[in-house]
Amino acid sequence: MSLLDEITVLILTYNEEENLERTLDGVRWARRIVIIDSGSTDRTHDIARRHEQVEVIVHPFESHASQWNFGLDACGDSSDWILALDADYVLDNEFRSELANLDPPDDVSAYEAPFRYCVHGRVLRGNIYPPVAVLYRRSRARYVQSGHTQRLKAQGTVRTLRSPIYHDDRKPLSRWFASQQRYAKLEAAHLLSASELRLSDRIRRMAWPAPILVFFYTLIAKRCILDGWAGWFYVLQRTLAEIMVALELIDRRSRTRS
Repeated sequence: MSLLDEITVLILTYNEEENLERTLDGVRWARRIVIIDSGSTDRTHDIARRHEQVEVIVHPFESHASQWNFGLDACGDSSDWILALDADYVLDNEFRSELANLDPPDDVSAYEAPFRYCVHGRVLRGNIYPPVAVLYRRSRARYVQSGHTQRLKAQGTVRTLRSPIYHDDRKPLSRWFASQQRYAKLEAAHLLSASELRLSDRIRRMAWPAPILVFFYTLIAKRCILDGWAGWFYVLQRTLAEIMVALELIDRRSRTRS
């Protein structure tokens, strides 16, 4: 039996009509797809229900970690392997083939995947999106909140897949701005309250260096300068995200001092 037959696909959505169809096209092989929706008001539900193996569950959003954990519980015991995807992730045939050929040893609890970043469908040469644990044994995994997003805690060995996932978010830029404003508040709170931080997060907590470093790192080190306007879009997007976090940090410190 192929591992594909043992996987339940878990997807989180909220107003993802611009993205969901492409994500679902990449997992047509799945026997069961569970979508946890935060109350979409666009065509997300209509798109999901075109696929007979999709089950949509509406659940109010509290945090990324709690929403993913709710999804894990909703998947039940039908299969132990979960493939967890955001609604703007796209999988190709190479990724499917690698999953089909996997034979996980008992000590392996999760697999993380690298990412290729897309701007309106154009694949960039590089990005700063870290590998994420997307395939794991449900019985050995749980999510915890980390800054504005979630982190998977898996009991056992974590390996890395060769095939990338394509991150291709085509929602309007206004949605990105609104999301980043919320994320900046959560990230600033995390950076100021955490007792232990990685070097990169300690630099971010200083506020002023991070936007400058991110600009040149994405432009030069990640070679986005060679990707034309798509590359510039990504560079400016990531720089602005860091500026928003830096402003939130400075504002909170200023308010505390005053």
